[in-house]
Amino acid sequence: MLDLNSLQVFEKVAALRSFSAAARALDLPKSNVSRMIAQLESELGTRLLQRTTREVALTESGMALRERCTDIVARVHETIDHVSRLGATPRGVLRVSTSFSFGVNVLSDLLPQFVESYPEVDVLLELTSQARDLVAHGVDIAFRFGPLPDSEFVGSRLGTMRRHLCAAPAYLQRHGEPLNVAQLREHAAVELTGPKGRARTWTFTDAQQCSEQVDIVPRISVNDALTIHRLVRNGVGVGVVSEHLCAVDLAGGRLVRLLPDWTSPSLDVTVLYPSKRELAPAVRAFVEFTRHAAALRRLW
Repeated sequence: MLDLNSLQVFEKVAALRSFSAAARALDLPKSNVSRMIAQLESELGTRLLQRTTREVALTESGMALRERCTDIVARVHETIDHVSRLGATPRGVLRVSTSFSFGVNVLSDLLPQFVESYPEVDVLLELTSQARDLVAHGVDIAFRFGPLPDSEFVGSRLGTMRRHLCAAPAYLQRHGEPLNVAQLREHAAVELTGPKGRARTWTFTDAQQCSEQVDIVPRISVNDALTIHRLVRNGVGVGVVSEHLCAVDLAGGRLVRLLPDWTSPSLDVTVLYPSKRELAPAVRAFVEFTRHAAALRRLW
C-alpha cells in the first residue's frame, strides 16, 4: 500500500519542480524528501522524476501520477480540515502573501490586533512583487489589486483603493506644475514596470465622468509601488500613488496632489484563497477580520 505522505511529497516536488523548494514548503529535510521519492519510485517500479542540473522534470509516469494524485491529496486535506474544523478554534500557521507596499503600510498595522485576537494562529507573511501561485507555494491568503484573471480560487472583494497623481514640491519648483493632462508628457514620470515595454497610458476622469488619456514613457520604471512612492517623494518626477502610501505626505506637504479636478482609476482590493481551504478556521477568521477592517476604512 502506497504511503499517502509520499504522494503528498511527490505532488509538492512535481508542482515546484524542485526538491529543495518542496522541502522548504513542507518543512522537511531535503534528505527526507529524496528518500520518500526514491521509495515511491521503488514501490511503483518506475521512475517518476528526471533530475537535471537546473530543475526536476516529470517523466511520462510522473505526469500520469501527478494528474491523479493532486486531487487525491487535496481531497484528503479537505477531509482532514473538515473534521478538524468541527468545534475547532483558529490555530496553526497562516501563510499570507501580498505586495511590499500593502504589507509595510497596511498589514503591519493590522496584524498585531489579529494575532492578539487569535493567539493560537501564527502568521507567515511573504512580501513579494510577484503574484504567487497559491497552491504551488502553499499560500493560504493572498491580496490582489486590480482586475483578477480567471482562476479556480475564491476571491472576496474588500473595496477599492484610491490613487492620486503626485509630485514633490522640490520637483515642481524645478519643472513647474502641469496645468492639464496633456502637459504630463513634458514631465518625468515614475511608473510600474509594464508587460509591454516602457510606454504606458495614464487615464484620468473628472467630476462629469469625462475621461482624458496621456501616453507617457517613464523616466524610471520599477516593479514595486512602495518604491514609486519613495521616488516621487524624493523629487524624481510625477507618479500615480495609492492613497494609503501618500496620504500622510500630502497632509504634511511633502507631496502635492496634481490636477485635483481629475482622478486616477481606483484599484479593486481582493483577498484570495484556495477554494478547498476557504472554511479552514484560521483562513475564515482572517478573511472576516480583513472584511471588518475594510468596512471601518482601516485598510487604506
